[in-house]
Amino acid sequence: MDTKLLCEKYADQIDGVLHCYDRILISGNLDPLCYAAGMAGYLRAHEIRLFDYAQFAQPLREDIRQKAETLAQQHGLKIEFVRKKKFRKEDRVQAVLKQRGTAPGLVHIFSAMESCASYQPWHDKATGKTMLKYTESKCLHYYFYFIDKDFGLCYLRVPTWCPFRLQFYCNGHAWLANQLARRGIAYTQRDNAFLHIADYTQANRLAEQFDAAQLHKKLDRWAREYCPVVKQLRLTYHWNIWQAEYATDLVFKQRADLQALYPHLLETLIHTVKPDDIATFLGRKLHGNFQGEVGSRFNVRLLGTRLKHSLETTSLKLYDKFGQILRLETTTNDVTFFRQYRDVRHRDGSTETKWAPMKKTIYSLAPLRECLQAANHRYLEFLSAIETPEVAVQALARVTETKVEKDHRYKGFNFLTEADAALLRVLLRGEFAISGMTSRALHALFPEKTTGQISRLVKRLRVHGLLKKVGHHYKYYLTDLGRRVATMALKLRELHVIPALTQPVAA
Repeated sequence: MDTKLLCEKYADQIDGVLHCYDRILISGNLDPLCYAAGMAGYLRAHEIRLFDYAQFAQPLREDIRQKAETLAQQHGLKIEFVRKKKFRKEDRVQAVLKQRGTAPGLVHIFSAMESCASYQPWHDKATGKTMLKYTESKCLHYYFYFIDKDFGLCYLRVPTWCPFRLQFYCNGHAWLANQLARRGIAYTQRDNAFLHIADYTQANRLAEQFDAAQLHKKLDRWAREYCPVVKQLRLTYHWNIWQAEYATDLVFKQRADLQALYPHLLETLIHTVKPDDIATFLGRKLHGNFQGEVGSRFNVRLLGTRLKHSLETTSLKLYDKFGQILRLETTTNDVTFFRQYRDVRHRDGSTETKWAPMKKTIYSLAPLRECLQAANHRYLEFLSAIETPEVAVQALARVTETKVEKDHRYKGFNFLTEADAALLRVLLRGEFAISGMTSRALHALFPEKTTGQISRLVKRLRVHGLLKKVGHHYKYYLTDLGRRVATMALKLRELHVIPALTQPVAA
């Protein structure tokens, strides 16, 4: 019995489903200036003393400042210096756009004193060697906000101090909007979301074609335009993924339709999602020696309520965008969190194809999209299993009755008892969803039971359709029915039955 996804259950109420990159942050590093030894090697190759590092960087800083002033004058802009830490540049840019319009070109320039990477010359008296050490400093940064005909509103953050590490921002929804417009596909957009698209199938196909090669060419051009030291140093930038967000949007036709189910969805998730589940959504498995951070957090924001599940550098979010879009979004601040099957080159020059951490290069955007979309889909499956109470209650009735198979009676389950509730909690453990469960694993979790009792328990679960055996292995997985029944039974027991029984009885 397959689980119907939310988009299938509410097909009449949903306008469409869209999978698309949202916020993308990219860092640009000049090789070899991006690490201390490389910077030292560059200075030596150009016969510059390491202790003259500051004198080397000073004229380059002035060139960037002069370039910013020239661009501002050419476009009739005034560079706005930001002093407040909580100043929202996006709000200021939107105010400018209301007067300026959305034609391609430079929109606004901010400047701000912010932390930056730097190097400090250091002489080791013990070894007699002079080297550069990485350090944190502060310098003036410029934010160049501009509109590109392909990528929409973007910005490039340019520091005025060596090694000139850049940061670029764009939004996948803005890029998709331009693709839809070129093909004559009608849409209604608000901020970074679509309230309607005439052809969601074609829109999803276009979203899958987000072109890293095209982005690379434009990044090189923007770097030359806004950071003139690139030409002087005769170096090129290496572009890496700094942060990426991938959204799955269930766009409802009416706001009331989403709000009728969203509060119930949040209430259930807050109480049922455990750390093991979060790891499963993100394609991970928690081990006993796991030392990282994992958890959930609920926020109420101006744009709606948000539930966020985090595991180390990656998170899953659920929120009601504009009250009309149910958005599932996976965000990663380190793409090496995910693994891909790729060629790995060893130090001896040999190459091996194997599973390895994903590369940070922007050309990993395509395989990263598959990982992020898979995480959203696993989360959507979990939501779909717990969202509709009436369906799960019907399934619950099926497993509470005694069944007979080959003259053997297998009694039903009473999920109000602690013993059966404890069994459900074990069945829903995250590691079993990934690698399956064995009789030995169950015996370790129920040490008071004998091996024979564990075998009969597994048989009982299989007869009632809660477990299924995989191939010729002695591994078992929860069926779709089993997951729905287990989730809903725990919800009814822990969120409704037990709290109701704790209420004082009237005299």
